[in-house]
Amino acid sequence: MNTSFKRSSLLILLLLSFHFSFCQQSALSVEKIMQDPAWMGTFPSNINWSEDSKTIYFNYNLQKDPSDSLYKINLSNLDKIQKVSFSEEKNMPGRGDFNTAKSQKVYIQDDALMLYNLKGNTSRQLLKLGDRIQDPQFLNDENLISFIMKDNIFLYNLSSGSILKLTNIESGEKRDTEKKPSVKDDWLEKENLGLLEIVRERKDKKEASDSYKKTTQGEEFVFYAGKRSISNLQLSPDANYATFSLITREDEKRSSVPDYTDASGYTVNLPARTKVGDEPVKVELAIYHLEKDTVYMANTENLPGIKDFPDYTKEYPERTWEEKIREVIPSGPYFSDNGKRAIVNVRSQDNKDRWITSLDLETGALKSLNRQRDEAWIAGPGIGWSSGGGTLGWLPDNNHIYFQSEESGYSHLYLLDVNSGSKKALTKGEYEVFDPFLSKDKKHWFLTTSEVHPGERHFYKMPVMGGKMEKLTQMTGNNDVQLSPDEKQLAILYSYSNKPWELYLKKTAANSEAKQLTSGQSEIFKSYNWREPELVKFEAEDGAMVPARIYKPSERANNGAAVIFVHGAGYLQNAHTWWSSYFREYMFHNLLTDLGYTVLDIDYRGSAGYGRDWRTAIYRHMGGKDLSDQVDGAEYLVAEHGVDAENIGIYGGSYGGFITLMGLFNEAETFKSGAALRSVTDWAHYNHGYTSNILNTPSEDPIAYKQSSPIYFAEGLEGNLLIAHGMLDVNVHFQDVVRLAQRLIELEKDNWEMAVYPVEDHGFVEPSSWTDEYKRILKLFNETLLKQQN
Repeated sequence: MNTSFKRSSLLILLLLSFHFSFCQQSALSVEKIMQDPAWMGTFPSNINWSEDSKTIYFNYNLQKDPSDSLYKINLSNLDKIQKVSFSEEKNMPGRGDFNTAKSQKVYIQDDALMLYNLKGNTSRQLLKLGDRIQDPQFLNDENLISFIMKDNIFLYNLSSGSILKLTNIESGEKRDTEKKPSVKDDWLEKENLGLLEIVRERKDKKEASDSYKKTTQGEEFVFYAGKRSISNLQLSPDANYATFSLITREDEKRSSVPDYTDASGYTVNLPARTKVGDEPVKVELAIYHLEKDTVYMANTENLPGIKDFPDYTKEYPERTWEEKIREVIPSGPYFSDNGKRAIVNVRSQDNKDRWITSLDLETGALKSLNRQRDEAWIAGPGIGWSSGGGTLGWLPDNNHIYFQSEESGYSHLYLLDVNSGSKKALTKGEYEVFDPFLSKDKKHWFLTTSEVHPGERHFYKMPVMGGKMEKLTQMTGNNDVQLSPDEKQLAILYSYSNKPWELYLKKTAANSEAKQLTSGQSEIFKSYNWREPELVKFEAEDGAMVPARIYKPSERANNGAAVIFVHGAGYLQNAHTWWSSYFREYMFHNLLTDLGYTVLDIDYRGSAGYGRDWRTAIYRHMGGKDLSDQVDGAEYLVAEHGVDAENIGIYGGSYGGFITLMGLFNEAETFKSGAALRSVTDWAHYNHGYTSNILNTPSEDPIAYKQSSPIYFAEGLEGNLLIAHGMLDVNVHFQDVVRLAQRLIELEKDNWEMAVYPVEDHGFVEPSSWTDEYKRILKLFNETLLKQQN
């Protein structure tokens, strides 16, 4: 064979190979994936049990209604799924409070106080007062039911049907009854009383009656809230105390989001949030002593460490930091069953400290029982955010409290003896605990954990004082359990990485088998062989092992290019074994893999599911380790999966869009192209609750904001950038990308484009918008990573 022939043959083979690489086909398309999700089928959600444990209720859509409706399955006929009639749904007992024996339940229906009887499965109306009634509760004396109406607590007596108002709380300021009327008003009143004898007589009688009451009984006590709003009003189980929160909100400047497509034809400004650093609310905990008829505040000023400075202040040696009592947010109280004791969850507003304290109900004094300090920010499963206590309460002995803490580095369940102060960890290990609750007899815990694997969730039973956990679920994936009221059955909302959510039923025993009750996938959805992404770990530059899931093309289809997906929300987990909330992106990754791309989906630093150190690794530097994890992921793809280092793209939405911008601006040698969707471009323009935890505030910690905001690094753009954003986004405002666009224009960058969506908020709704956005993303990657021209 001569040399020229060999060269010709080789050239033909190369051309054929080159042509084949651009002709990979898929049964999927962007249009198919991004259409109304109804094409996939119907999948159950919002699982609940009937009070008698005989029926499972859930949202579903067998009849192709405009939205999901309520359906049910009776345990006597598991093969029959029935749509719940409007009348049946309307008359179902809602959320409420059971008596100790779990035989009766009080709840609200159509602003009426209702009583449900479990034995007869019947309900009756107790009273309807013409005003909104809230939060009915059985007291220790179960003949008495408390409820809230018009920011006051009332008692209803089941035996007599009588109603007693316990508190006297009013909004606004006390009216000055001694203030003299104007000359005009005084003249008008005297003229009216002189003309109308009956009116004059009634006024005289009222004044005489009021004077007598004041002389004999004293002036009626009224607590005036002033400009403060009232929330979390509750009554102690022994009916001796009421407590409530008083909230003072500053009149802060708020952003507005213009709607250019309003039906009126006019531009309408949508009200939106304030920005990070705006003055947070002030929260006070008030105690209403019912016998003494007085109100006083819980004292938070003596908590240990209340004046402590955060460590980041050392970064500003030139600044003088004033020592002061930090503002806090108390929540609760949480009463012991006998009503004699109470605990309060207290958060510092800078979210560096959490105190669990006892509350002296007679004086309002707080005593710290447990202090959790984190120089980053307090959070984690069961620990709650700034306004809630998370997992927190009392055991029936009225001596032990339970709570969750990241003390060990992972969120676990603890007991604390309030008498001795001794603390005990009920769970231990490199895993996290979710949603623990006490059994009906208070002898066991039911809880969900990630003990088997960070990417799995299973349901367990454990003795109340700790001990061996009994694993009650076996299916690999996510087992989201609703326990029946009689605790004999588990209704399980289950999914796997390539199988959407379905409803299963099993007995509350480790060795029982789960039975599938729903099968909602459409035939067209089932016809595609959805991939099961492989869970992998790769080593980061600092030695940490980073979890991810990878989609690998067949050897024949492999085009050598890769796309890295960055999930949003920051604190969220996506490298797991269950059906992702990013189901559209999951399907898009199947399409990309069909076309020959390798796709990597990383649970970068800051993601949920891996403990405190992983969660807080982004403190004061978003775009630090969370970005370097993406770079290390790219290097892993090159080293282990034959990906061409010159052809790696990156994309994501929200936090994922932010990381995409940081990647293209700061790691241009790694990422050739990227699509930044609904992305934060400057953290100083995001909200307070989320951002201040991670970066503190712009005025106090400007270093953190400058090193974390993409707009400061825009000059580093070298690759190809697509920016996509909804113009009605009230979460990450459209203003973010407008400011970035102006910055790119001023820098004379021409390798970027922007797609705007005039009718979309942060989470897109319209299939046409989803389709347009993802067609642009696919086009970007095809044209820049494969040199394919459409």
